[in-house]
Amino acid sequence: MEQDVESPAIIRQPKSTKPAGEGFPKQLVEKTREKKIQRYVQKDGKCNVHHGNVRETYRYLTDIFTTLVDLKWGLNLFIFVLVYTVTWLFFGFMWWLIAYLRGDLDHIADNQWTPCVNNLNGFVSAFLFSIETETTIGYGYRVITDKCPEGILLLLIQSVLGSIVNAFMVGCMFVKISQPKKRAETLVFSTNAVISMRDGRLCLMFRVGDLRNSHIVEASIRAKLIKSKQTKEGEFIPLNQTDIHVGYNTGDDRLFLVSPLIISHEINRHSPFWEISQANLAKDELEIVVILEGMVEATGMTCQARSSYVSSEIKWGYRFTPVLTLEDGFYEVDYNSFHNIYETNTPSCSARELADMTGRLRLPLTWSLASKLSQQGLPETQLETIVKEHADLDSKEDGSREPPERNGEIANLESESKV
Repeated sequence: MEQDVESPAIIRQPKSTKPAGEGFPKQLVEKTREKKIQRYVQKDGKCNVHHGNVRETYRYLTDIFTTLVDLKWGLNLFIFVLVYTVTWLFFGFMWWLIAYLRGDLDHIADNQWTPCVNNLNGFVSAFLFSIETETTIGYGYRVITDKCPEGILLLLIQSVLGSIVNAFMVGCMFVKISQPKKRAETLVFSTNAVISMRDGRLCLMFRVGDLRNSHIVEASIRAKLIKSKQTKEGEFIPLNQTDIHVGYNTGDDRLFLVSPLIISHEINRHSPFWEISQANLAKDELEIVVILEGMVEATGMTCQARSSYVSSEIKWGYRFTPVLTLEDGFYEVDYNSFHNIYETNTPSCSARELADMTGRLRLPLTWSLASKLSQQGLPETQLETIVKEHADLDSKEDGSREPPERNGEIANLESESKV
C-alpha cells in the first residue's frame, strides 16, 4: 500500500522572536502544554483508587488471614517475628512464674529438691526452655519432671498453641510467597492500542504476549471502557464501565498464549466506539482497561494481569508490526518489535459514518430496481430474488461484470436504474 511521503519543511524564525513561554516557570509551561491524564488503572495494572473514611475497620480483623497476606513484605515480616517472640516470652514468663511459686529458684543448689524443670535457674533459662518446647528442639539439658502437674498442663497448652501459631504464620508466609502477582510481570501488553481496517471493518486492536516458556492455562481476555456518562434523566455516572466485545460469544476471548496475539474488537453498532471518529477520540476522556486471566501452569493458581489505554495511547490509522518469523524448524518471536506500529490508510470518520456512506453507495441501485419491478407487477418472490442478486453484485470489487439477463424487459430496467 502506497503512502504519501511529505518532505520536511524548514521554517526560519526571526532572531528577535522569543520562544513561547519564556519568562514563565518551566513547570507551569509544561502543565499548560500537556493535560494531565488521571488514570483509573495504571499501565502496570495497579488500580489508582484509594479507600477513605472507612469506619467499619473491624471487618478487616474478621478476615485476619487475608489482611496479613495483603500487607507489604516489610510489615508482614515484622508481624511474623513479633508473634513468635511474644509467644516465646509469654510462655517463658509462665515457666519462670511456676518455678518461682514452687520455690525452685530458692533450691537451685539443693540436690535433694525436685524442681518442676531441671536446670531452670532464672528467667533467661525459662525463656530458652520455652523456645525449645515450642520449636520441639529438645537439647536434653532442661527437662520437665513428673512431680509438677501444673508444668505438664502448661506444656500441653504451649504445644497446642505453638502448633496453631506455626500453622497460621507459616501458612501466611507460604501464601504470600506463592502469590502469582509476580507471574503477571512476564505478561506484557502493547504500549499503544490501534484502530484500523481489518476485513473491511473498523477494528480496535491491542497486543498481548507471554515472556515465559511455561504457559498460562485457560487464558482469557476481557476489556472495559471507563468513561463518565450522563443518563437521559440527568444522572451523572462517573467512571461508568462498559463491556468491550472481544469474542466472548464466539470463543475468541479464550487464548492459546504461546506467541504474541493481537486482540481485535470490531466496531459495529453494538460497540461503544460506534460514533467515535478520529477527531472525537482526541477530545474524549476515556480509558480502556484490559484484563488477562489464566492459571499458572507450574502452580495451578489463578493469575491476573491488567493494563490500560487512555485516549492519547489509542493510535488511529496504525497497525502492529509482525513479530513472528519462521526459522529452520521453529518459530521465533522478536520482542524488540512487540510495541512497534506502522501507519496505514484508514478512514478518519466514525464506524457509523462509514457504514452510512457504504449504505448510500449501494442503496440507489437496489431501491430503484425494486421500485421499477414492483410497478411491472412481478411476483414478490421473483422480486426479492432479483434485488438480492443485484445487492450481491454491488458488493463485489470488480465493477466491470454485468449482471445476468433474465429477459429483455428486466435488462432494460437495469439500464434505466444505472442511468
